[in-house]
Amino acid sequence: MHIIKLTAYQAVGVAAVVLLVGRWLTLRWPILQKYCIPAPVVGGFIFSLLNLVGYATHLGYITFDATFQTFFMTVFYCTVGATASFKQLGRGGKQVLVFLVIVCLLCVGQNLVGASLAKVFGLNAKLGLAMGSIPMVGGTGTAGSFGPVLEANGVAGATTVAIAAATFGLVAGSAIGGPLAFRRINKLHLKPEKMTFEEEALNEEVTRYQRDVDDNDSNERSVLTYAAAREEAKRPSINQERFMLAAIWIAVAVGAGTLIYNFFLKVGITFPSYIGAMLLASVMRNVGDHFEALSFPHEEIDTLGHISLNLFLAMALMSMQLWLLADLALPMVVILLAEGILTAAVAYYVVFHFMGGDYEAACFTTATTGFGMGATPNAMANIAAVNEKFGPSPNALFVVPLVGALFIDFCNSLIITSFINIL
Repeated sequence: MHIIKLTAYQAVGVAAVVLLVGRWLTLRWPILQKYCIPAPVVGGFIFSLLNLVGYATHLGYITFDATFQTFFMTVFYCTVGATASFKQLGRGGKQVLVFLVIVCLLCVGQNLVGASLAKVFGLNAKLGLAMGSIPMVGGTGTAGSFGPVLEANGVAGATTVAIAAATFGLVAGSAIGGPLAFRRINKLHLKPEKMTFEEEALNEEVTRYQRDVDDNDSNERSVLTYAAAREEAKRPSINQERFMLAAIWIAVAVGAGTLIYNFFLKVGITFPSYIGAMLLASVMRNVGDHFEALSFPHEEIDTLGHISLNLFLAMALMSMQLWLLADLALPMVVILLAEGILTAAVAYYVVFHFMGGDYEAACFTTATTGFGMGATPNAMANIAAVNEKFGPSPNALFVVPLVGALFIDFCNSLIITSFINIL
């Protein structure tokens, strides 16, 4: 079988094309906008399907150097760190704790479901953990880390199963997050707390359009007109000097952040590779809040973060090997579906209720399915898609990456280790 290997630079070029295809399709098909499916997920999944066809027909498939995928992920989390203001933390501290507790309980639930159903099918209960919070909340990184641990405990093939489950979760978490948020927002007529006059007018306009939605061409044009008008209304003004300053801030944080990450490794603490850049950017942001000369160009940093998130997510979806899912046995399919139902139910009922039952809570709902089944970037992409359609959710944008990037990996590791020891 012929394998096409792309260099790091070629991979970025292909990812850009994949992202453009996703954006074109989301504009062309109103249903994708209606349910807030992120453009990089659409384009990346199509790429993965084509790769699957090439693999299945023995024509060949594409692999690529993921260097820039890691780079874009690091830049994105660096920009997330730049939003972590201690002034905001005082306002959102309670939400951080509540959301973290709910997600920890979700981790426990996912492991109970995985282990229990594995036993029902006559499998090793520990294999169920490879379909529990290891790949679901943990994602591919945790799957790659804990898979060998399970194999050392006598669970053959645990790494392959965990990575395949994480691949399923990456798609499912993005696919179901938007519809859940849309249902809550549309059914309860939720809106952001603070909106400009233009945003209020646009949201009233889109509500009118959605009330009469059918499949004819005029309604398609209406949805596109709304999307274009909303994009024009929220477009910020960015000047060259501030954009350069934003790039410098990020470059310093990313470069110096590697020293923090290496320090953690030396003292035996395992964190994601982006943690150093994220922590340093947060420190820089809070120092800048007290010194006007060091103030952050927030709009420009946010723009760079948005670009990095989309390219990273496109590359992550491109790298999926869907043929791993095609080879899954019936028990694994059943367990993964059960995990998806559990995560969606927790997000829709528990998270929405305990996070306030308002528009922000709906954004927490879509975020929970994002990193509850995939990864934090999925959660952020889900929120971004909802925000683009309905309006901003500053609390969700602050709390979700804080819990997803800093706290949940640590808590999930403790929960997984406890289950391994118990079982």
